[in-house]
Amino acid sequence: MILACPHCHGLNRVPDTRLSDAPSCGRCKSPLFTGAPMELTAENFDAHAVKSELPLVVDFWAAWCGPCQSFAPVFSAAAEEIEPGFRFGKLDTESQQALAARFGIRSIPTLMVIKGGKILGQQAGAMPKQAFIQWLKQFS
Repeated sequence: MILACPHCHGLNRVPDTRLSDAPSCGRCKSPLFTGAPMELTAENFDAHAVKSELPLVVDFWAAWCGPCQSFAPVFSAAAEEIEPGFRFGKLDTESQQALAARFGIRSIPTLMVIKGGKILGQQAGAMPKQAFIQWLKQFS
């Protein structure tokens, strides 16, 4: 499986059977899985959404959004619980307006699962942790 590093965004080849063995990046030597969402930007988005073979769960959010703020701990807890099955990333729609426009984001929070550049699923609005994890299981 091809994985993008959450630190340097370099691509790494990791056998599927070794995903849970705490693999490290071949370029920067940092862990490929941190158990925490990473910040997505125009510079690193395609490495994770298009080139990486791991499904990317994106939380489109903004700092001024109350529901986004209340969902943030749920998103982080889910990342800690079910990574390495998915890569988790947060995309600030205020600072990354071109990416938000590319995906037609009209309300936040919007959750999206992307793999190989294709949208596998999309959900508008926050949800409880168990409902969120249940929603994600259909994409694993």
